[in-house]
Amino acid sequence: MTIRSSDVQGVEQIILPPVRDLGDGFTVRRALPSPHRRMVGPFIFFDQMGPAAFRGGEGLDVRPHPHIGLATVTYLLDGEILHRDSVGSVQPIRPGEVNWMTAGSGIVHSERTGPEQRAADSSLFGLQTWLALPTHVEEAAPDFAHYKAQEIPVAEADGTRLTLIAGTSDGMASPVKTFSDLVYADIQLAPGARYQLKAEHIERAIYVVEGSVAVVGQTGTFATGELVLFKPGAEIVVQAPGGARLMLIGGEPFPERRYIFWNFVSSREERIEHAKADWKAQRFASVPDEDEFIPLPETPAPVRYP
Repeated sequence: MTIRSSDVQGVEQIILPPVRDLGDGFTVRRALPSPHRRMVGPFIFFDQMGPAAFRGGEGLDVRPHPHIGLATVTYLLDGEILHRDSVGSVQPIRPGEVNWMTAGSGIVHSERTGPEQRAADSSLFGLQTWLALPTHVEEAAPDFAHYKAQEIPVAEADGTRLTLIAGTSDGMASPVKTFSDLVYADIQLAPGARYQLKAEHIERAIYVVEGSVAVVGQTGTFATGELVLFKPGAEIVVQAPGGARLMLIGGEPFPERRYIFWNFVSSREERIEHAKADWKAQRFASVPDEDEFIPLPETPAPVRYP
């Protein structure tokens, strides 16, 4: 993972996440966590999944695996994923919908291409983010919520379409239940359209999913696959000469450090060790009707995320 400099005023850092091939042509681009920037507000993990094309009989198969101390947010631009978890949820997610899974004290889930989609050629393109939970809800009961596309607020004006996935922005509030101050939005810009990034959240970043954008009145562009972090308080107007799609993330940073190991996030290092032991011993609740699982990886000690 690399970074590049920028002369654009108000830009703090630009991260160029690497592309990882998980097999069968399915790639992910991981923008967070990064050695150069651990979190943006409560966001501690940001993955672009795909775009990928599957032949009939193929698909996504993420076997059951555990989480603690975080909430996962799945948002698709194309395709469909079938979510199953240890609290009994079975929920397909499609473009424009939102899956919010609160791990809290511990949850196990799988993500797969469903049987109907697998029967024919299919495609998949989307984002998965993790949000660290505030300390007072790190050990909350696990939960899952699904929101239909028509429930998610959308604002359109002058060639800009903003879908507010979670949090608050531009005078709107998403119905998705959150636990801290944040913004998570899907912004689509027609050729030449502009969008002003307000300074209402302390930490903010845009991830360029498609196209490229420039800051009005300044030189330089941000390209597809780049995570652009902005300085607190900076009011930025971006423009997409040829059209673009951006994900806006941000929020108030936590006062406490976070540790992360594999799929576990916590403000306490010993809690991570406890979760590792529980998964090794298979003490987590299981996903009904699923016998597979992803083993605990043998990797170094947890990393601190300030």
